[in-house]
Amino acid sequence: MKIGLIGFGKTGKAVANVILQNKEFSLEWVLRRSTLLENRSVPEFLGIQSDEPGLIYSISKITMNNLLDKHPVDIIIDFSSETGIYFYGEISAERKIRIISAVSHYSETERELLKKLSKNTVVFWSPNITLGVNYLLFAAKFLKKIAPWVDIEIIEEHFKGKEGISGTAIKIAEALDLEKSDINSVRAGGIVGKHEVIFGFPYQTVRLIHESISREAFGNGVLFVAENLMSKNVGFYNFEDILLPYFKAE
Repeated sequence: MKIGLIGFGKTGKAVANVILQNKEFSLEWVLRRSTLLENRSVPEFLGIQSDEPGLIYSISKITMNNLLDKHPVDIIIDFSSETGIYFYGEISAERKIRIISAVSHYSETERELLKKLSKNTVVFWSPNITLGVNYLLFAAKFLKKIAPWVDIEIIEEHFKGKEGISGTAIKIAEALDLEKSDINSVRAGGIVGKHEVIFGFPYQTVRLIHESISREAFGNGVLFVAENLMSKNVGFYNFEDILLPYFKAE
């Protein structure tokens, strides 16, 4: 399965590392804004032995049509920014290329664009694409359903430079019918990402915790999603659509 990766920051590099080490997938190229690593080989840059092309391109040096003509792919994975979808979205949908977006924050405009693109191809979006945190989300929703009156608090912890409330924490709050004011944010050091949901019962407390030890967790999540999207028809999907079949009793 051929993959194109949009974005090559800290998380993008970690995702590329995971893709390159999986024989079922081939990293064809990486697209980024900066020209700093233009035409460099991703395997060489990361120090990984691989025969995959994985060349780095800049959006200021090549058009999306030219890139896809030169290096066609089956899936595009986006770890860039909320505006990245405007560069590749329409063209990818026209070519029926599957889109997996792991961008944390989208405005309503970008979310509507994703839904529009999903009329022509498979589109997946999750503000946190790690398998573990989405399992936490499922478990939290089930517990809330059992005890809808329970007190709930959400704590999210990230590295010092991260701005705004975690998109994952917001998604958890929305799933549990909570307000943003119920989210407690911590910014310290180099914390990759930690989310905790506290259920306060009268005589006991339940805590659901997910912590990303390494950004490679996002790469594992991406490949899990990619594998599960192969059998999906054109449409807009999220993690719940992928996980629900696994929770159904046989």
